[in-house]
Amino acid sequence: MLRTPTGGAGHGTAAAGERAMSIGTVLLQLRDEFPEVTISKIRFLETEGLIEPQRTPSGYRKFSPADVERLAQVLRMQRDHYLPLKVIREHLEALARGEQVALPSGGAQGDPADALRDQDLGQATASRLGRAELLAATEASEEQLDEWEAYGLIVPAAGGSYDAEAVTVARLVADLGRFGLEPRHLRAVRAAAEREAGLVEQVVAPLRRHRNPQTRAHAEATAKELADLSVRLHAALVQTALKASFH
Repeated sequence: MLRTPTGGAGHGTAAAGERAMSIGTVLLQLRDEFPEVTISKIRFLETEGLIEPQRTPSGYRKFSPADVERLAQVLRMQRDHYLPLKVIREHLEALARGEQVALPSGGAQGDPADALRDQDLGQATASRLGRAELLAATEASEEQLDEWEAYGLIVPAAGGSYDAEAVTVARLVADLGRFGLEPRHLRAVRAAAEREAGLVEQVVAPLRRHRNPQTRAHAEATAKELADLSVRLHAALVQTALKASFH
């Protein structure tokens, strides 16, 4: 099990003798405890200042064991206590100063919407929300959620709960709705996403069927990385198309 670090900022410099790891290796180390963590989530936490991995001259991230431990602590605080990233950062900074601080309160008494606002949009935590919590997190009405589900944009899990991907989709659909885009307008977006998922599945399907467990685990990491690249490509193409329309 990963240890809980007490260090703070400046953890991008590995101590002598520590083994530097690639982001893919870090993902494999974290997966047992955090099965839904993704490469893009790790990058997001870096941009938010929660971790500071080293960079090679060519720009690749290299993580020390202390970086991995700190990542695990951040993910636990999100998962178990629903703490926003700002609160997590302040807590870790206090520990780095040598202060004896109690873990901030969260959990059932915390506001799920506050924690969800700090999640990487396109990626997930392991938490699930009920219908009322989803409505609170998105500030949507029952009628709106019914419509999103009717168009297949939101799909509840067995028992009627919603995973983090559904919550992310709901938030984005709600935000687009404030600009006048209705669920019927988003059917093409959903169809395009399904086609992209199909392309990813074609690439990783042979790996999923492999006898070697490590190869099958690599298939999951590959699928997540391809999904991240696909999302970034989609965003870049939309921006390119918009620029062309203004010229």
